[in-house]
Amino acid sequence: MKTIHRPGWQPVILRQHREAHGLTLEAAGDQLRQVASRHGLTAPAANFQTLWAHEQGSVYPGPHYRRAYCLLYQANEPTLGFRLPLPGEITEVENSISDLPQPTDPATDNAAAQVIEQTLLKVSGAPSNAEQNALLNRVVDAWRRRHGQGSPKPILTLVGGYAGSGKTEFSRFLSDITGWAFLDKDSLTRAMVERLLVSLGGDPHDRHTELYLSEVRPLEYRCLMETAFDNLKVGTSAILSAPFIAELADPDWVCRLTNRCAARGIDVAVVWVRCDPESMREYIEFRGAPRDAWKLDNWQTYVSGLNTETSPSTAHITVDNRLGAAISLADQTRETLKRILA
Repeated sequence: MKTIHRPGWQPVILRQHREAHGLTLEAAGDQLRQVASRHGLTAPAANFQTLWAHEQGSVYPGPHYRRAYCLLYQANEPTLGFRLPLPGEITEVENSISDLPQPTDPATDNAAAQVIEQTLLKVSGAPSNAEQNALLNRVVDAWRRRHGQGSPKPILTLVGGYAGSGKTEFSRFLSDITGWAFLDKDSLTRAMVERLLVSLGGDPHDRHTELYLSEVRPLEYRCLMETAFDNLKVGTSAILSAPFIAELADPDWVCRLTNRCAARGIDVAVVWVRCDPESMREYIEFRGAPRDAWKLDNWQTYVSGLNTETSPSTAHITVDNRLGAAISLADQTRETLKRILA
């Protein structure tokens, strides 16, 4: 995999954190594997040679290592010296876990709700429209509902973004908090899509030719939307993770969906996950999915067709995941909530 060096990478800081925790390279490796397994991440090999290479600066840690390091040391990427912070990004974990209310504190639920709200504000900015404010309130409300309060009205949340942008991880984060159904397009339809492409005489991993775009893609999204409505009809809110490139570029499509949902008493929220091309490529290379082969083989052609600077006009919230910042913050928030509610 291509090694990506971030501006601001300071390997010595990683060693300083390990030593401050009193860990040898072998012990740090053991704990990295444990924390990755506990959080459902791809478990890194984390042998002492690899960790030594990270600390010496000869190998830049991949995304799975960086997430595990951040969880282990309770810090974000800029704090660990992996990169420079984004504008306005806090370089220290603001909510020190030791300062949060203990589970026996009667303010536990309120503390958890506050952590969730602060996290969403950090990754998406202060509410700039009614839809954004409504979604933020609904996420916190869903947390309270899981504890016996909140509104029963369902909501359909679309989480879109380019391949490797972090939309699936952010969708999982929302689902963790809210308990809403998490529906990933690839998980739901990949087997069907691959078999259908073969039956039509195509490549099972094709995601860019006219055959896929005209004959297969519409059915793929239809399956996703119908599965969502099966949940919504029984009062279960749903989070859909898919690129939604063509859909969110079409205000009429979003309007029709909103009207269809409104007629059934269902709210709609549209989230766009923004990411930089370098980070997207890193994640695409890391996951190693055959369906991404064309993108990687024709990267410049692929990237030239993307607009990574702005969000679709139909998006209610833009999550800033450049350099993986939003996903790192989501990991920290999960840890904080576990400590509050343990």
